[in-house]
Parts: sequence; C-alpha cells; structure tokens
Amino acid sequence: MNGIKALQSLGQSIWYDNMDRELLISGAMAELVQQGVTGITSNPTIFEKAIKSSTAYDTAVREADATTVEQLFDEISRSDIQEACRLLMPVYQETRGKDGYVSIEVAPVLAHDAVGTVQEGRRLFEAIGMPNVMIKVPGTPEGIKAVQALTEAGINVNVTLIFSLTLYKRVMEAYIRGLHKRLNSGLDVQSVASVASFFVSRVDAAVDAQLKEMNASESLFGTAAIANAKMAYALFEETFSSSDFKELAAAGANVQRILWASTGQKNAAYDPLMYVNELVGPNSVNTVPPATLDLLQKRNDYKVTVEQNVELARQQIQSLAEVGIDIEDVVNSLLTQGLQAFNQSYASLLDALRSKQEQVR
Repeated sequence: MNGIKALQSLGQSIWYDNMDRELLISGAMAELVQQGVTGITSNPTIFEKAIKSSTAYDTAVREADATTVEQLFDEISRSDIQEACRLLMPVYQETRGKDGYVSIEVAPVLAHDAVGTVQEGRRLFEAIGMPNVMIKVPGTPEGIKAVQALTEAGINVNVTLIFSLTLYKRVMEAYIRGLHKRLNSGLDVQSVASVASFFVSRVDAAVDAQLKEMNASESLFGTAAIANAKMAYALFEETFSSSDFKELAAAGANVQRILWASTGQKNAAYDPLMYVNELVGPNSVNTVPPATLDLLQKRNDYKVTVEQNVELARQQIQSLAEVGIDIEDVVNSLLTQGLQAFNQSYASLLDALRSKQEQVR
C-alpha cells in the first residue's frame, strides 16, 4: 500500500496542487490518478509556472482566437481543466460525486465583488461543462456571500484562502444556507459538493517571524499552524454533526470537507511532512505540491492525528497570546497578503502569456 492509499484508508483524500498541460499530455497525471490522487487544484501561480516552463501551450497560444491575454488565459485554462475533469471522471463516478474534482479559480480582481464572483462562477461552471469541476472562491466576506448563492445554484465550490476560525465558521454556514435553500425549493442536494481550503504552513511562517523578533522561547516555534488547523477541524466536526445539518444529511447532502492547503513545509528545520502527519482525519483533503507528494508516497504508517490533542492546541494558541501574538490578527493579515499575492500572480501570468505570444509568432 502506498502513502496515498494509506491515507485514503483513514478517510483522507490526496489532491495534487499542480496543473500542467505537459503532465496531462504525457500521461504523468493519469499515473498519479492510478496511484490514488483523487483531485487537482490550480491557481494563477501554478498556471504561470506551467506556461513558462513548457512548450505544450505554444500551439494553443498561436492558434487562439482570443483578442486579449485575459481571453487567452480563459481558453487555455478551460481546456486544461476540462481535460483534467475527464481524467478524473471515473473517480467522480466511482465515489458517487464524493471525490474526483478539479478546481479553477475566479479572477482575483473579483475577491471583493460578490455579484461578479457569482456571475463568473456560473460562467466558468457552464463553459467547462463538467460536473466534477469546482469553482475556487476566496474566503472574503464578499466571497462568502457568493458561496451561498453558488451552492444554491448547484455549483461546486472550493472556498480558498481560509486562515481564520471566525471566517471558516461563516464559510460553513454559507454552504449550509445554500443547501437549505436548494432543498426548500425542491432541488437536489446530493449532487452538490464543496471543500473549504484552510491554509496551514503560512501561519507558522508568519508567527515564527514574530517570535524570532521577540526572542521568544523555542518551544513556541512551529506550533501555531497545526494548533489553528486542529481547532478548525474540531469546528468542522461540531458544525456538520449539528441539528442544522441533520435535515440536509437525511436528504443526501455532502458535508463540506475541510481541505488542508499550503502543506508544503516552508522552514527547512521542520519535518517536511509535518503538515501531513499531524492533520490526518476522516472527511478531509490534503492538496499537496509535487515535492510533498513524492515524500508522502514513501510512507504508509499514517494514523488519524487531527482529532488528537485539541486541548493542547488551544493551550498553544493561548501561550502565543500570552507573549503578545494575537492569532486572529495574524490570520487576518495573511488573508490580505494572500489576496495581494494572487493579484500579483495573475498579473505575472498575463505577462507570461504576452511573452509566450511573442515567442510563438
């Protein structure tokens, strides 16, 4: 049993945080699916790297009908996502819609535009035309409004850039409200799926930087991210075992699985699998970058860990507060930084496409 299958046996899906046409064409992505990968996530940064590093997009760029680079990216990304959805369709069918998803993100410029996000989410879902596509929406207040509307419309949503427990609770509530509205309208709730992408390693990077400036105790370093994530999982279990979800569950609704994002280790001093080992649990997803997937595959002795030591996690967050680190302030700043980074990545992606156009002419 490989590492992916070992984690699956414990109720956790492994998705691949990478999208590259070369991987699709060569069969490498199909091989990963055979090994047990059951989903793929993408974002502008991933597409930028793929376009810069591969000649697989040259013909598409040369022959595209697009008049702007934004339209060109739309054509290229939709084509890749459709192909990935076809690749994962057997997984989607075998798991009856519980798994087998490919995520594509709405343009970062819509992060604070609820109406625009809903319109773009609908457009992408219809244009891709595959039931196993997920529309990525940022966990901003406006994004959360869009989550409810898209869920009510029967569109699968991956809510991204979640760092805060407060915002995470609102994300789950928005998903549940959207399902209730569908059910009350006599619409099917079984075919709707969603994940909430809770970011991990960036929390440690931010908190550790503050601890270093304070010359704080070494015992506090590398504790914030996993503690924050374990408290999020406890909130997940509480929310989806509540009476508010029971009626939906009886109608066949899916829980909104928690997805661990940013799980590649950013500090070389830490175990490169620390954000895998400590966050194993049922009804969860871990979307991992290539290097982490390679390491993950070499082990098969995983065990459920995310439900353990939750009280210790609360104490660790309290210990950080006692030295002057407010975790809510940290995670709110990380959301702002994440949105800025996505906007910058999108701009860089468009620049890369312009360069590619010049190269292939």
